[in-house]
Amino acid sequence: MTERHPVIFVGAGPGDPELITVKGMKVLSQAEVLLYAGSLVSPAVLAWAPPEAEMVDTAPLALEEIVARLTAAHRAGKHVVRLHSGDTSLFSALQEQVALLEREGIPSRVIPGVTAASAAAAALVQELTLPEVAQTVILTRAEGRTPVPPRENLRSLAGHGATLVIYLSVQLLDRVVEQLADAYGPETPVVVAYRVSWPDERFIRSTLADIIPKVRAAGITRQALILIGPALATSKDRLQVCSRLYDKTFAHGYRDAAD
Repeated sequence: MTERHPVIFVGAGPGDPELITVKGMKVLSQAEVLLYAGSLVSPAVLAWAPPEAEMVDTAPLALEEIVARLTAAHRAGKHVVRLHSGDTSLFSALQEQVALLEREGIPSRVIPGVTAASAAAAALVQELTLPEVAQTVILTRAEGRTPVPPRENLRSLAGHGATLVIYLSVQLLDRVVEQLADAYGPETPVVVAYRVSWPDERFIRSTLADIIPKVRAAGITRQALILIGPALATSKDRLQVCSRLYDKTFAHGYRDAAD
């Protein structure tokens, strides 16, 4: 009887091959069939797979074709890996693939990855949550050809004043700025992070008032995050309030307060 293994979905991380998890790297090293998300996955990440593994670029494939290949490889007893960019929990179409596999009685497992928001914040040496500035991070995208729920449009989300990280939307930057300007104000800092952790990564810092011409001049139209919010101002302004976690006058279960 053919031994069958679950289909394993892996988050490849943002691009740097060392920003994949150890567990993800180990699974890739055992892959016999690897379906990966086209140019969104760095060739350097694919190098963790064995050279003899069957590699399938899924960029030209429809959902049913992808699942058919996963199904066939699983039933042939292969170690099958489905490799997504970033983290599988964000904008990955994971759920619809798993639903079709479950319909066929095929088990799956998921190994998370580092999302581009985390990699961008690290590259910027930037905390996205700051005491009395921003305690909430919203990961979202602008409405384009795919709609968003009405209560999640950018104007509504902007009302929270949180740190916004907007995926898949740099080509809609004019619309993004227009929808955020009233709530955040024109001087709110913005960072457009292009191909984070890839060798050609770029970061454009500006404000809502003048980010558009800078991004146009750079020719960035895809593969970029937009980060917006007052927390980003600490790169040039002095931090006004520190957390109480390391405040010597603040007691907690592991430390007494100093007199």
